[in-house]
This record gives sequence, structure tokens and C-alpha cells, in this order.
Amino acid sequence: MVNMAEALERLKTLADSPVVQRVATAFADAGRELSLVGGPVRDAMLGVPVHDYDFTTDARPDEILEIVTPLSSAQWDIGREFGTIGARITTGEGQDAVSDTVEITTYRADAYDGETRKPIVAFGDVLDDDLKRRDFTVNAMALRVPDVKLVDPHGGVEDLLDATLRTPSSPEVSFGDDPLRMMRAARFASQLGFLVADEVQDAMQEMAPSIKIVSAERVQTELAKLLCTAAPSGGIRLLVDTGLAEIVLPEVPALRLETDEHHHHKDVYEHSLTVLDQAIGHETKRHPGGEPDLVLRLAALLHDIGKPATRRLEPGGAVSFYHHDVVGSKLAKKRLKALRFDSDTIKSVARLIELHLRFFGYSEGAWTDSAVRRYVRDAGDLLERLHMLTRADVTTRNKRKADRLAFAYDDLEARIDELQEQEQLEAVRPELDGNRIQAVLGIGPGPEIGQAYKWLLDLRLDEGILGEEEATRRLKEWWASSEA
Repeated sequence: MVNMAEALERLKTLADSPVVQRVATAFADAGRELSLVGGPVRDAMLGVPVHDYDFTTDARPDEILEIVTPLSSAQWDIGREFGTIGARITTGEGQDAVSDTVEITTYRADAYDGETRKPIVAFGDVLDDDLKRRDFTVNAMALRVPDVKLVDPHGGVEDLLDATLRTPSSPEVSFGDDPLRMMRAARFASQLGFLVADEVQDAMQEMAPSIKIVSAERVQTELAKLLCTAAPSGGIRLLVDTGLAEIVLPEVPALRLETDEHHHHKDVYEHSLTVLDQAIGHETKRHPGGEPDLVLRLAALLHDIGKPATRRLEPGGAVSFYHHDVVGSKLAKKRLKALRFDSDTIKSVARLIELHLRFFGYSEGAWTDSAVRRYVRDAGDLLERLHMLTRADVTTRNKRKADRLAFAYDDLEARIDELQEQEQLEAVRPELDGNRIQAVLGIGPGPEIGQAYKWLLDLRLDEGILGEEEATRRLKEWWASSEA
């Protein structure tokens, strides 16, 4: 619960910070208005550390640049078309010097083109008009500086106190201007832990089809931001419940149709959200204070999306999903590609989904060293993420079974560490490279070199380190038998 007196005191502290004071004084001296706006004001009132200084002003971009250049060590105008100038402001001297990035945007009075919903930029002259065009009331508050006056024409303070997301204008108008705001509602609900007002949810459900006109790149960016919040499952639920996920990520709501074969949850959808939550728990435990791992979170959410396509009824009424790991990997690759995710993310998520069942054979009987080596080799640089995903995939309420699986994975990780120390598993390769193979066998480049290399790699995985002399002897034996 937000304490209003404390929130106002935090706003004063924000306004008194050196970087804000320096920029505010410069704009006041130039006869221009300046306000902190949106996220910094909201976060300061919530007691969240402010790292981004977003300002708005009645000055046009050229004048903004003219004002900030003497104050800053660097400036950039990549957002000039939209009225935004960025600058690097340094305050203090010597060891006490601190540099902060600020973005300053001219008041906006945007319209939208009605088809792609890309804004047609129109600069404004009045702060209240700028605030009216913002997405939610808690983001439509401004703090005038240097005189420190809170401007809140749309009841953002009340909604902040109530932990509720509402739109400054009617949600139908707001979402009609830019349908991506519907996805932002899900993101902010997760990021802030707020409830979305009933009328906003109703509008999201009614207007969900309009998200189709938003570019895949913008949808992808908003989905990534949602998944990188501290507790994204609530936002995912909102996307599913309002029908937005049916359009932007249909594989997730499709999971509601499938009963979990282990009966841990009423459906695979609930299981997947639990896995997402648990994966984040493992991530924050292993890397406290680290950046959110989007690859892990995508893999956790999507790891079972192959189940609807592989569902089979077995004798006796049992349900199976054979090869859903392979099918799910292909489906994830297709969906993420459609959303314009980068190739490295797509490849990594698909590989994790393909491998996520591999461990469960280990829990039924200890693996040989060869199997452990292959597990590490197949995971490659995704091994730690695979550890976290596999542990998160255990959602059974049967404590004995959960403990057994946890102990089994503890044992597997210990064996990996032991073999890693002995053999440098992350660099598993044969003792002989392609050039050495050619020299030993007395042959030139060709497919036989690749076949010999693969045979040596399998030998290395099966038996561990052999040494160059023994590997050479065994290669000659294999080559002789192959020629015969």
C-alpha cells in the first residue's frame, strides 16, 4: 500500500537530485517548461529506484538540443522525428562525478493513421494534452521542475493508491489509438502487481482482434518486456483470458485443452505457468540481481506446446504425448520466427524445448559416464538453462516423487561437475583434428574425414579421454575394418 506522505517526499527527493536540478535549471533559464513524466514519477511514488530520467517540455527538438549540449558529454537525436533528444549529463567532479542518461521529448498531440496505428507525430504546447495521450493514468502524471509541482489531471494518484490500471480516456478510445496498449496492460499488471480495471479488461476482450494491425516487431518487444517482469504469469493469464494470446501466441491458450497426463494440474496450461514461475525462481536463486533470462522464460512457457499435436489415448484411458518435445521445438521455432525474434533466441529456445525431457530417463536409473557426456555435449552453452528448466518442470504435488527427482538431478549435476573437472566437458572433442586424421590415414580432404571425426567423437563420449596415441591406434583399426 502506497503511503501518500512518503510518496510525495520521494518525489521531492527525485526533483532535488543533481541531474534533475541541472537540467531543470537550464530549461528554466531558457524560458521553457520541463517536467519529469511517466515512469520516473510513478516509480518514485512507489519507492522503486529511478534509473531512467524521462522529461517532457514545450521546447521543440532543435531547442532541446541547444539547451542540453552545454550540459552534456554526449547527445543523440535518433528520436528527433518523434521529438526526443537524448543526452549524457555529468554532475559532480572527480571521484564524486556521476553520469546519467536523460531523454527529453517535446509535448506530443499524436494522431494515428487508422491502419497500422503508427503515430502521426504532432507536437503540442500544453502539458495536459500530452498527458491525455498516454497509456494509463499511473503513467500520465508529471512532476514540474524545478518548482516541484505534481500534475495529475486523470486521477493517477488515486489509481496508484488503489493499485489499479485505468486509461486516461475511455479504454475503447485509448486502445483504438494504439492496440498495443492492450498488451502493455498485461505487462504493467505483472510489473507493478496492479489489477486491471474491469472496464479495461472488457475493452481488451472486445477489441482483441485489432492487435492484428500492430507490427510483429512491436508485439514481440512488448511480449519480451512482459516475460522479463518479476512475475509474468499474471500478465500471461490476462492475455489468455481476454483473447489476445489467441492471436499473438495461440500455442499457449491451446494448452488449456489438454489434461496433464500426470494429473498434477487440471490442464497443461496451468502446469506451464507453474513451470514459468519456478524457472524464474531458479534463475533468481542462481543469479540474484542479474538480468532476466528471456530465453529461459520463453522455453519454460512454451516447453509443452507440442502436446496438443501429439495427444494420444492409450488403452485403459491413459493419455500420452510421445515426441511432444521435438514437435514443440519446431512449433516454438515457427512462432518465434513469426514474432521476429532474433535467430540466436529462436535457436536457443527451440533447443531447450527439444532437450527438456532428456533428464527424466536419468531418474529411472543412473546414467553411464558416456550418457552424462552426451547430455553435456548436446546442451552445449545452454547447460545451465537446461538445469533450471528441467528442475522447474517438476510440478508434482507428491512430495516423495518431487524429492526423488530433485535428488536425482542433484546427483546428475554433481556427476557433471566431477567429469567437468576431469575432462573439460564443455570442450569435448576427439584427440585428433581433421588435419591429423588425414595424416594418420594418408588421405586427402573428403567425406571420409567427417566420418572419421564423428567416429572419434563417439569414442570420446563413450570412453572419455584416451590420449592421442591410443586414439591414433583405434582410428587405424577402425579405418582398416571399414576398408575391408
